[in-house]
Amino acid sequence: MREELEKIFLPFSEGGKIIEIIRYGKGHINDTYRVSVHMDKDLEKRYILQRINRSIFKDPVALMDNIVKVTEYLKECVEKAGGDVDKEVLQVVHTKEGAHHVLHEGEFYRCYRFIEGARSYEIVGGPEDFYKSGQALGKFQRLLGEFEGETLHETIKDFHNTEKRFVDFQKAVEDNTANRAIECADEIQFYLEREKDTKIINGLLREGRLPVRVTHNDTKYNNVMIDDETREAVCLVDLDTVMPGVSLYDFGDAIRSGATTALEDEKDLSKVHFDLSLFEAYVRGYFSQGEFLTDLEIEYLPFAAKIMTYECGMRFLKDYLEGDIYYKISYPEHNLHRARNQMKLVSDMEREYQQMIEIIRKYRK
Repeated sequence: MREELEKIFLPFSEGGKIIEIIRYGKGHINDTYRVSVHMDKDLEKRYILQRINRSIFKDPVALMDNIVKVTEYLKECVEKAGGDVDKEVLQVVHTKEGAHHVLHEGEFYRCYRFIEGARSYEIVGGPEDFYKSGQALGKFQRLLGEFEGETLHETIKDFHNTEKRFVDFQKAVEDNTANRAIECADEIQFYLEREKDTKIINGLLREGRLPVRVTHNDTKYNNVMIDDETREAVCLVDLDTVMPGVSLYDFGDAIRSGATTALEDEKDLSKVHFDLSLFEAYVRGYFSQGEFLTDLEIEYLPFAAKIMTYECGMRFLKDYLEGDIYYKISYPEHNLHRARNQMKLVSDMEREYQQMIEIIRKYRK
């Protein structure tokens, strides 16, 4: 395998000798490797080499086009502001021929520069960390505020179309492919009885009341790189789902994954709580970057947190009903526990919804 990976990496090489290739990270979708290269004068460079999962990302060329457009735009913004592009922007490494990917035995591979001196974390360490994460998304959305989102490819159609996701979920319940519906009837009912919520953001979009923006679409906390020394959030990574979308999705998914007291697959629901103090810290960090949203977008930020949590849980349960064909699992009931975990957070948010609204009002400029 090492020899094959070296062959795949070679077109991206900027010189030097490969000294190590190891599996890296905990991503659910792509196969990721860290490549260490010894350069001249005892300098070592590191890279991320990834196989793009084509069963999920049907058009990897369009996906990479989006990533290159967005990262090059962000790089210009950071350079103009006198920032550190090596830390503040995910940088695509092109081949010697200028391509943003290589094709090897029918599989697509891409390469990034490794962001040194920073790392991601699976769970928020405290309010200050989540505050900085809010700053990272706020900065990302602010810098891309002038970028025309509609110029990007929609690489996964209806990715955060909760209305469409609900229809697909209903079909999974009806088909009951894996014969599991009877054992999770209560969970199915929980998601079915909130159908009206799935139509709200789509309705506003259809009416032209929400703008189409560049969205990350996967803003969970472990996609934020935190500087090892300063503890500052420096960069958003995992840009596979960057495409046209609604800003609310990014804010909502960040809250879903970060303002919680447990990992998203925690089985013991007594440990799973929506943490209002973490929500407030994130909102404070997010709005520290200025006010770059419309009044209506700001009004629907609390709802975005709830609906993205609901959507994620519904997707976990749908995958469980279909026999675990999308998300990687470690044991048979893994997706069911993930769905229950999100249900608990949705219930907490519904109970504390008015407080969420008041926090937004407190920190908006």
